[in-house]
Amino acid sequence: MNALIVEDEMAAQRNLCSVLAKVAPQIEVVATTESVTETVEWLLHNAQPDIIFMDIHLSDGHAFHIFDIIEVKAPVIFTTAYDQYALEAFKLNSIDYLLKPIKPNEVEHALNKLRRLSNQELIEKLRNTKLLPPTQQTSVLLVPFKDKIIPITMEDVAFFYTTNERTQVGTTDGRHYPLDKSLDTIMGQLSEANFYRANRQFIVSRHQIKDIDVWIGSRLALNLTVETPERIIISKNRVAEFKGWIARKR
Repeated sequence: MNALIVEDEMAAQRNLCSVLAKVAPQIEVVATTESVTETVEWLLHNAQPDIIFMDIHLSDGHAFHIFDIIEVKAPVIFTTAYDQYALEAFKLNSIDYLLKPIKPNEVEHALNKLRRLSNQELIEKLRNTKLLPPTQQTSVLLVPFKDKIIPITMEDVAFFYTTNERTQVGTTDGRHYPLDKSLDTIMGQLSEANFYRANRQFIVSRHQIKDIDVWIGSRLALNLTVETPERIIISKNRVAEFKGWIARKR
C-alpha cells in the first residue's frame, strides 16, 4: 500500500512516518510534498497513491486548492491543528482527520474507517468539501489578564503572534496580551476577509496594514500601524495569494 504525505513541517513529517511504521508497516511512503504546487506536480507525473495524508495549511496556501486544480482519485486523510469544534464539522462531512500531534490509535481508527468506505464514496465526499465548513466567527475576545478579563473587539486587533509555543494578540493601541489558543484555532474563528495568515508566526488585520515593502528574494514585508515583535514576511510562493486577498473589496 503506497502513501503520499503532504506536509510542510519536517517534524510532523517524521512523526507521521514513525507512527505509520509502527501501526501500519504495510504502508510505504513513496513521497512527501510540502506545498499545493509541489503536490499538484507530483500527482500529475506519478501514479495516484493508495492513500494521501494531507495537512490543511501548506506553505503556499490552503490544501483544498489542490482539488480545484486536479482530480484526486486517492482517498485522503487530513491532518490539522484545528480545535474540536472545527473537527466535528469534518466528521459531519465524513472526512477523516488526524489531530496534531498525531497519535497511533487515531491513525488506526482513520485507516479502519477508510477501509470500510469505497474509493468512490471518498472521492464524492472530497469533491463536496472545497472549503472548511463555516464556524462561528469571533467578534470579541475575552482575554484573562492579571486579575481581570479584558474584552477586545476584532476592530481593535492589529495582529496575532506566536513564538516558542506562546501566543499573543497585539492591539491597535500598542498593547500585547497573552492567549491560550494556537494560531490555527484562532484563524478558524476569524473572518478571512479581514484577517490573513501571513506566515507561521503572524495573523494580520487587513485594516492595520500601513504599507508593504518588496523584500529580498521576491518576498514581501508588511508594515502595520503598530510595532510588531519581528518583521512580517510573506514568502515568495504566497505573494500572489496575498496580493489577491489585499486587493479584494473590503
